[in-house]
Amino acid sequence: MPPLRDHGSGARASATAAISPITGFTRTDWERTADRLLAGAQRHAGPGRSLLNLPGPASGSGRHSDGLEGYARTFLLAAYRSAHAGRKLAEDVLAPYAEGLETGTDPEAPGHWPLPSALPQARVEAAAVAIGLHESRHWLWDRLPDRVRQRTVDWLGGISGVQVPANNWLWFRAVVAAFLRSVGAAYASEDIERAVESTESWYAGGGWYTDGARGPGQFRNFDHYNGWAMHLFPLWYCRISGAEAEARLLPRYRDRLRTFLHDAVHLVGGDGAPLFQGRSLVYRFGTAAPFFVGALFDATELRPGLTRRAGSGILRYFLDHGALSPDGTLSLGWHGRFERLRQIYSGPASPYWACQAFSGLLLPPQHPVWTEPEEQLPVERADFVRPIGPPGWVSCGTAADGVVRIVNHGTDHTPPDRPARDDPAYARVAYSTHTGPDLGPPLDLADDPEAKPRDGDAREVQGQDNQVALVRDGQPSHRSPLRRIRAAGRVAVSAHVPHWPVAGEHERERWPAGPAVLTASVVNGPWEVRLVRVAAPGHTVRIGGHALAADRPPWSRAADDHLLVVRPDGLTSGLFVLGPPGSPAALRVRRAVAMNAFGTFSSTPVYEAAGDLHATAVFLGGTTDATPPPLPRARLTQAGATVTWSDGSADTLTWPEWPEWPA
Repeated sequence: MPPLRDHGSGARASATAAISPITGFTRTDWERTADRLLAGAQRHAGPGRSLLNLPGPASGSGRHSDGLEGYARTFLLAAYRSAHAGRKLAEDVLAPYAEGLETGTDPEAPGHWPLPSALPQARVEAAAVAIGLHESRHWLWDRLPDRVRQRTVDWLGGISGVQVPANNWLWFRAVVAAFLRSVGAAYASEDIERAVESTESWYAGGGWYTDGARGPGQFRNFDHYNGWAMHLFPLWYCRISGAEAEARLLPRYRDRLRTFLHDAVHLVGGDGAPLFQGRSLVYRFGTAAPFFVGALFDATELRPGLTRRAGSGILRYFLDHGALSPDGTLSLGWHGRFERLRQIYSGPASPYWACQAFSGLLLPPQHPVWTEPEEQLPVERADFVRPIGPPGWVSCGTAADGVVRIVNHGTDHTPPDRPARDDPAYARVAYSTHTGPDLGPPLDLADDPEAKPRDGDAREVQGQDNQVALVRDGQPSHRSPLRRIRAAGRVAVSAHVPHWPVAGEHERERWPAGPAVLTASVVNGPWEVRLVRVAAPGHTVRIGGHALAADRPPWSRAADDHLLVVRPDGLTSGLFVLGPPGSPAALRVRRAVAMNAFGTFSSTPVYEAAGDLHATAVFLGGTTDATPPPLPRARLTQAGATVTWSDGSADTLTWPEWPEWPA
């Protein structure tokens, strides 16, 4: 962690050190950050304050939609901030949003809002407006003129019964329906029924939801949406509905979030960084939301001090790494501005979905989350290995450097019945809290009538980090869709059919494909032993380690059997050849500029070798003088493998039968 901030001298500083010895953040810091975010966003409000036109490239929905997004997402923050503020402060915080509500719902006003019935993105923002109105009900809704309340009901009602994707968007309709019902307005009960029913089909167990599914039991869409959408909106539906909510729902959704948080807290790094995986990463500290929502709904077994440690650590990580622009606005990126992290629906105000993290301000100042001393994260207490079954992950944390890594053998965000273009946020073998994939420019899919929105997240130039690919004419194969096989103990296994998408070829079955590949990860501490078996000989296999990025180029060190890349702060990414004996391998560093969210200059250790069996050790961790801990050993055969660690313990796996395809 960076040095603690100066909270003054004397008793105040001592009190802060006693309650927040790790992050230095108290509720006061959250309130000040909320005020700064609101002030920065309001500087970009248009006439009537209904549209916040923040700087940056437009989303696929256009500038008008982006302006509404700026209002709706910061209105959430204003509602949370006002909840336990004094009368004067609450009125001041909400005043611009009251004005914006009057303007935005007036179809004759220059700053009127796009209609949810006509513009899909407005359906997302309608849910944010509904939650904001509920949470600020006594300060704002109850004081609005009748004409504004009616116009607001009319605007929100435009979402009723409209078509939305069969994923978390179903809850946007349900949340709006709950609010309309709560104010005695007409609502679509079938919108609620569909969301509740579909959510049951998406529940994969263990506290995890898949965000939509192509068919029954096809659980492969896992990412941070599990926390900031799939758990959050069902609970908020219950909160808005009160006694009108079906009796069985609130206990069910509480239990699931309670279970999920045990995994979620193992996915936060010692520096507060959340796992870099999945879409909408520009939402940044939105990843803190489920921790506070757990406390708000009595849906957590985490101690209050651990809840605040996780949430404050995430918020401070991004503030310390430049997430706020000099004018107080959130940029499109991870640390600072990095627009390659955008997706087609990302506009200048999209990052303000991060304001969900401030739901913790709905807890009163005397709540134990705000008054009990911080407690260490799991990765700060001890090394751990934690299988996370539903997404097919094994999480591994090391206390010495605070790094949390996952190996991914179950999540690809890809329909299983057709090849797809690998999304680097889903298709890699490994992710971590301290590294991210290199991102080339998005593919131009304008001439492909079969291209799906998911395909728009594929890249013209694929980074080589954390790949397991076959190489043909210098081009790496793609991995998704993959078949999960195992994720238990320290071992995870998956299979895939490598393929090479062809530009302009619309028939996916005509894309060249290679023999099936089995990939296994055996993890322990900072090591992942990555084992590969190819169904036929005669192919070159590429294996990539973690990409390290910084504002200065990482340096590297090479030997015959390994390659190390070292960041200026000592974080080290290594790739070691473990076998089979006598199989020559080529090791090289793949360098890139302006392709990584963690820094301008990135470097990746890469292995290439021919053959049908490959054993490598992938290292990620902090080192002194670029000296990693003792190397594991691997014995690899056509039947299976044994990995032996420096402490004498061993993991053995038997290769599974080749699966039938498609998965």
